[in-house]
Amino acid sequence: MLTMNADTADPLVSIIIPIRNGENWIDTCLQSVLNQTALSFVKVEVSVCDDASTDRTPELLCTWKLRLEALSIPVKIFRNQNQESGGVGYAKNRAVENSTGEFLCFQDVDDIMLPCRIQAQYAVAKENENAIVGGLFRRKPENATARFSRWANTIASEKLEEQIYTSHGPTIVMPTWFCHRSVFQRVGGFCEAGRGCPEDLIFFYSHLDLGGRVLRVDDTVLIYVYHPQAETFSICEQTIWDLRVARLERLVLPLWDKLTIWNGGKQGRRLLRSLCPQFRDKVVAFCDVDKHKIGQNYVSYEPVRKKIGRPIPIIHFTKAKPPFIICVKMDMTNGEFERNLESLNLKEGKDYVLFS
Repeated sequence: MLTMNADTADPLVSIIIPIRNGENWIDTCLQSVLNQTALSFVKVEVSVCDDASTDRTPELLCTWKLRLEALSIPVKIFRNQNQESGGVGYAKNRAVENSTGEFLCFQDVDDIMLPCRIQAQYAVAKENENAIVGGLFRRKPENATARFSRWANTIASEKLEEQIYTSHGPTIVMPTWFCHRSVFQRVGGFCEAGRGCPEDLIFFYSHLDLGGRVLRVDDTVLIYVYHPQAETFSICEQTIWDLRVARLERLVLPLWDKLTIWNGGKQGRRLLRSLCPQFRDKVVAFCDVDKHKIGQNYVSYEPVRKKIGRPIPIIHFTKAKPPFIICVKMDMTNGEFERNLESLNLKEGKDYVLFS
């Protein structure tokens, strides 16, 4: 337990909230700040960026500023006065820049932090200042994104820095991020490319490139709300795909002399076509379990070299040799794929990379 005086000390934790037309969620979000158990011994502040909202967001923020500051919780509000939104990365950067806390607690306005959140994550972050600390979450509605939620809440701690090439994105979800300010400063902030930019994935990869750690508290710290207006729906799947391929080509494929793509179907072939020629030439086979594919050859057209590619055989997975790039989605075959993979006694990160 801290011995600091929460009434007189400088803010220790800044709660960073980017907002764009958040009138439907501001009340529940900021009430969840008041419900934090850590308020009795940790001084917090709320730092908001109102990103050119056109609804009642400014009015509601003013009301909450008075309420929170009456309870000795400073509130800083940066307003984007432009007519157009700067995007999520812009809003996060402005909120961080306008804050003063040693630690940053990222919070989306449409989510609800549970009472234990700051207390649980601060306890880990203060001992690991080079880490982004995530946490478990509950979805609302409960059945929303069931596969993603199951993966994000059950991925083993030792996989948080390995299973980073899947379409699920960062292994800890952005609305649960908590870190020392130096993490933000070292990366240099979030990408400000605007709407459709996966700023969290770009930051996540940059953090890892700089030797940063990824940790998670095994407490449920957030109610993660799913709704059609969520900013995540503005991000193009191809953008995420390109980022994943680029990192794979930069950090993994140069270490391998040859490789096998696990999936002789649509996704495996798409990956092959996405690779630079020098890495495409390292692919010696596809592997699969589909008897209709096994025994065939796949021949692609290589637009860079403007020629038809060489035939690549599709073989049974038991006949294939590692290393593998696995383009099979997990948790989709009643455990059959997972059992097949386990039967080979391979090590993730060394013998295979999940790219599902």
